[in-house]
Amino acid sequence: MCGIAGVLSQGGAGAAVDRGLLLRMSRALAHRGPDAAGIYLRGRIGLVHRRLSILDLSPAGHQPMANDDDSLLIVFNGEIYNFRELRSDLERDGCKFRSHTDTEVLLRLYERLGPACLERLRGMFAFAVWDARRQELFLARDRLGVKPLYFAHRPGRFTFASEVRALLQDPGIERRADPAAIHHYLSFQAVPSPLCAFAGVQKLPAAHYMIVRGAEPELHRYWRLRYRPKLAAATRAGVLAIEEELRARFEEAVRYRLVSDVPLGAFLSGGIDSSAVVAVMSRLSSLPVRTFSIGFEEHAYDELPAARAVARRFGTQHVEFRVRTDVLALLPALVRAYGEPFADASAIPTYVLARLARQHVTVALNGDGGDESFAGYDRYVANALAARLGGLARLVGGRVAGRLVRALPHGLGPRDTGWRLKRFLDRLGQTPEERNAGWMMQLDGPEKSRLYSPAFASQVGALDSRELVVARLREAEADDFLDACLSTDVVTYLPDTLLVKADIATMAHALEARSPFLDHVLMEFAARIPPRLKLRGRTTKWIFKQALSDELEPATRRRAKMGFNPPVALWLRGVLREPAYDLLLGERARARGTFEPRALERLLDEHWSGRWNWSTQIWTLMMLELWHREFLDRAPEPDPVEAEPVAAA
Repeated sequence: MCGIAGVLSQGGAGAAVDRGLLLRMSRALAHRGPDAAGIYLRGRIGLVHRRLSILDLSPAGHQPMANDDDSLLIVFNGEIYNFRELRSDLERDGCKFRSHTDTEVLLRLYERLGPACLERLRGMFAFAVWDARRQELFLARDRLGVKPLYFAHRPGRFTFASEVRALLQDPGIERRADPAAIHHYLSFQAVPSPLCAFAGVQKLPAAHYMIVRGAEPELHRYWRLRYRPKLAAATRAGVLAIEEELRARFEEAVRYRLVSDVPLGAFLSGGIDSSAVVAVMSRLSSLPVRTFSIGFEEHAYDELPAARAVARRFGTQHVEFRVRTDVLALLPALVRAYGEPFADASAIPTYVLARLARQHVTVALNGDGGDESFAGYDRYVANALAARLGGLARLVGGRVAGRLVRALPHGLGPRDTGWRLKRFLDRLGQTPEERNAGWMMQLDGPEKSRLYSPAFASQVGALDSRELVVARLREAEADDFLDACLSTDVVTYLPDTLLVKADIATMAHALEARSPFLDHVLMEFAARIPPRLKLRGRTTKWIFKQALSDELEPATRRRAKMGFNPPVALWLRGVLREPAYDLLLGERARARGTFEPRALERLLDEHWSGRWNWSTQIWTLMMLELWHREFLDRAPEPDPVEAEPVAAA
């Protein structure tokens, strides 16, 4: 697990890359790789690597890494879990190795297969290979988008990096917000790929690779999750066979992620996914598993008792911590870490949990990805209920639903019934595609229009965030609507929000996060399971709970999903009330001209008075304003330039 960056000058054969820029980029990524730093600089190509040592801790694993004749050089971030099998195959073909790293296996495999090597990889990765003979740069990102990769391409220069903060070390990249990205961020709480909040910067989409050699980079997709054909499940024997296969594949995914030359543990929330990971880890490990949990002082949001019960069951070495209400002091560091505006409030406990875990381990397994494979979100249940209502949904929708929504009380709890019913009724009269998209958004088109100033509204024009989701749903290789929704989440919410949250929060503390549920072989199997085995009435993840029934207590399997959300609604009526008003209605925010101050004031007043729970929307606006202040208002401070190793200069 590391940080990578690079610059390719396309300004002519003699154009050289500035070494000072490479050093600044390296410094900006130091938190991702505190164990070693390396730079390759030759003419018009420069590559940067920061190393977090996980496998083969010796200098033989340092990067950038070259092949035997220096014609190929690689910088790699991630883990190739099946590198031992790949290495054995390569050795049978006569390949000689100089290290015991997965990096060298990846380099040798690319040397033989080129882009086709991606089909052989089982892991999480973002990497770049410079081919000196062809004078071309190859970049790739893993199938699910676990590892990030940003790039900027403009006349004469191509720049890439693991984090946008490293790209911003290039003075040629303007610190200017992209209105379209901000428009979509307000709906999804994160900027969707391939957009970036900074104009002129993009993200390499998950499951894609790029070749840079001419005026325009070539973008290729190499993998797609398919939901057909379905596994046979017409009989009890068929269902039992699926359960048995699911157990085996899940265990295999966990086992692959236990390979490490440094201390390893697991995040534990007490929910079904993280508990399942800990259960299998405990069975496969000869020593007690180290587990880490986080909670809140507010009882309704606190998952520590549930996590504690799981830890006792499996005899783990358990460490826990409670987030206090001094969250305001944490926000500047959080905003700097994410680089783009990011408003999933569960980033707060994730960030604190990663800091806690890093005091004990270097690698932590988590339960990310289980909901997207086995139908764990409540909106899947809501979609099914709305479909069953059929014509009644259209009859009740619209004006009738609107009156009911306004009349219902709006609580502040993490599973508040009034809030959930309001969201359900508000979308009831829409088409299934529109309804699903609406439930994925926090601010829809009309809500944003009421907030926008005329000037900003003219900049975004008719952009419709809902269409981004609907388009992905229609592209799904699935026959069932639930499968199409799962596919949509896999290519939108998962890489753009959930995995961004985990990667930044953990790597900010040089902690590697591994996600067994994101094993693509496991996901391909899960995609072929009939949807009726995933969602049964109001029971989510039915088949997975059945498969793990011998490992997990009934209380764990029945436990409602919490979502790791902090009590933001309460904070905004308490410790964060005045900061919210100051941020959103202050002179600096008004001067941006993005929002109508009266509309913002109405939002804040309604939340503070208790008439409505606008906490998610207010938090989204606050994180946007803090991002502006950190990255656009403030003049960039040059990172100190330190002497660092330069390979093949």
